[in-house]
Amino acid sequence: MTTMHPKTRLDRRYSDATATATDWREAEARLTAAELFWITTVRPDGRPHVTPLPAIWSEGALHFCTGPEERKARNLAENPHVVLTTGTPTWDQGYDLVVEGEARRVTDDARLRELAAGWEAKYGSFWHFEVREGYFHHGAGHAAVYAVAPRTVFGFGKGEPFSQTRWRFA
Repeated sequence: MTTMHPKTRLDRRYSDATATATDWREAEARLTAAELFWITTVRPDGRPHVTPLPAIWSEGALHFCTGPEERKARNLAENPHVVLTTGTPTWDQGYDLVVEGEARRVTDDARLRELAAGWEAKYGSFWHFEVREGYFHHGAGHAAVYAVAPRTVFGFGKGEPFSQTRWRFA
C-alpha cells in the first residue's frame, strides 16, 4: 500500500446524518481487491468512450493495459484525462469508487515486469505477460501499460449509511 495522504472530506449533502468519511486506506484496499474497472477516455471529437478492463493498484496508481491501436490508446494519445470506476451493481449495498487522473505510459522494463507479476498474481495465468521494449507481450499481440495516479477519488457508500467521501491529492 502507498503512504499517500490525501485531503479527505465527507460530503454531507449526499450522506446520511450518521455517515463518516471513509479512510483512504480502506479505499486503497478496495482498489486493490477490485477485479473489474470501467475506463472513460475522450475521443478526438469530444465524445466519451467507456469500456471495461482489469486493472491493478500499485505504488499509488491504477495500472491498465491496452493495445496501441485500440480506441483507448488512440484517445489517450490526444487527451490523457481518464476516469476509472469500480464497485457493485446494487443500489443499497456495497461501495463504488471513481478515480480521476491522467494516464501516463509506463515503459521501464523492470517496472513492467513488476506489474506483469501483479497482473498474473491477481488474475491468474491467462494474464501472463512477457515484457520487452516497453510493452507487455501476450500471444501474438502487445499492449501499452498506463499508470493513473489519482487527482481526485470519490467513494460512494451504499446502504446503511449512505455516504460520499472525496479524496484530493496534491
